[in-house]
Amino acid sequence: MRTIIIQKRRQAVFIGVLCVALIGIASPASAAIHIYTIEVDAALSRMEVVARFAAPANAISARSRDAGRFLLDARDCDNGDQISNRGRRLTISGNGIRCLSYAVDLRSAAQADQRNDLLHASNFLVTPTVWMWRPRLGGDDEIRVQFRLPNDVQVSVPWRPIKTTDNAYLLNASPQSGSAIAIFGHFDSSVANIAGTDLRIELLRVAEDIDAAPIVDWIQETAYNITLAYGRFPNPAARIVVFPIGNTPWPSDSPVLFGRVVRDGGETVELLIDSQQPMQSFYEDWTATHELSHMMLPYLRAEQRWIGEGFAQYYQNVLLARAGRYTENYAWQKLYDGLERGRESVPGLSPNAAASGDERNSRMKIYWSGAALALMADVELRQRSHGKESLDTVLDQFQRCCLPSQRTWSGAELFTTFDSFLELPLFMNLYRQYADAAGFPNVRPLLGQLGVAVDDGEVRLRSDTELAEIRAALTAQRYTGGPGK
Repeated sequence: MRTIIIQKRRQAVFIGVLCVALIGIASPASAAIHIYTIEVDAALSRMEVVARFAAPANAISARSRDAGRFLLDARDCDNGDQISNRGRRLTISGNGIRCLSYAVDLRSAAQADQRNDLLHASNFLVTPTVWMWRPRLGGDDEIRVQFRLPNDVQVSVPWRPIKTTDNAYLLNASPQSGSAIAIFGHFDSSVANIAGTDLRIELLRVAEDIDAAPIVDWIQETAYNITLAYGRFPNPAARIVVFPIGNTPWPSDSPVLFGRVVRDGGETVELLIDSQQPMQSFYEDWTATHELSHMMLPYLRAEQRWIGEGFAQYYQNVLLARAGRYTENYAWQKLYDGLERGRESVPGLSPNAAASGDERNSRMKIYWSGAALALMADVELRQRSHGKESLDTVLDQFQRCCLPSQRTWSGAELFTTFDSFLELPLFMNLYRQYADAAGFPNVRPLLGQLGVAVDDGEVRLRSDTELAEIRAALTAQRYTGGPGK
């Protein structure tokens, strides 16, 4: 049985002075701690920010090139001197400033984001890229942000909430560009406790009459499915933003039109869904499981993103089978079909080359090369340890030591860390063999040993092969029931 506790909250959030309780939170002695107070007016049209830095700062910027368009005023708040900007960078002379106050035209910034055209007027998006002007963060540096908003107005940002202080967040260094969604206004917000993780679920409104409960139920089950890898969710404070639209102009058989993970001071999964599709189709779709599976790995260099995409491809099928949403045969059909598409994709390129280049038609190689390695590693670990080790146990140990991570990892660094959990190395051997080799890992013999027989493209499972028991264990159902069943 799983335990899911939903705490509905309709909060009023405003932007203002940071409490003493925030300052008292322990941090490494070497960390720079910056304190931000953010306030907007009742019309949500103007944002006022006061930023106090740990040390004089002279390199302050926003991450969007358009941020300068919406900056209304910037000053040294200790002496009132005005500060000009060049695009997304502030021009600060001398030894820097200790305190920055600035204003942002929030309404114009929202109007410039075309996604707001699809939303109900009660909520809008303004990503932090256009309103968060800050110094560069490194190591354990952090920004502590306190919001104050008008009554009955909410805010949702991609940063970690400070549980001891209402409407306060921690922003750390992050490997991505800071493009995660930030929401202002009125939206459906809930917290689901999934195997010890407080998962924030934010549902944007496209209409007043949208029924949030079935969508939240689906997100809960999808998040729970991720725990079927090693018993808990990989991030203790993750955030999922659901953007439903109706009458979509993009024809698709999938109820989830788009998904991505953004590592922006925290970890956010963003899902664009077709709210007109029946809810049962969401439970049978793989997209959300794929995106949440990404959280089991850190952010990887661009040329090694095939590892992250591939591991997510592998686990989306394995976990949906464990959850009882896929039959064993269907899961292996999906895996076989995907591996074949990967094998046929740009055979002259290696996985590293496919991921780092602009070669067309390389998407399937990027998405399935890592899945082939995940399958090979999982089977070998289970075989040589008689089931005591698996890819699940390796990712379990990796999460305990290294996640969530605030930096970018290389593929070799990731696999070396994986090998450190094993008596005999495995992952770096696979990396050296396949990462820079043209072609695709030949998994057909392994599939045969697992009892995955293929006749004219159709998978038929056999129970009389050498590794049939391992195949069955990989996708064995571990959970039945739950919303939507």
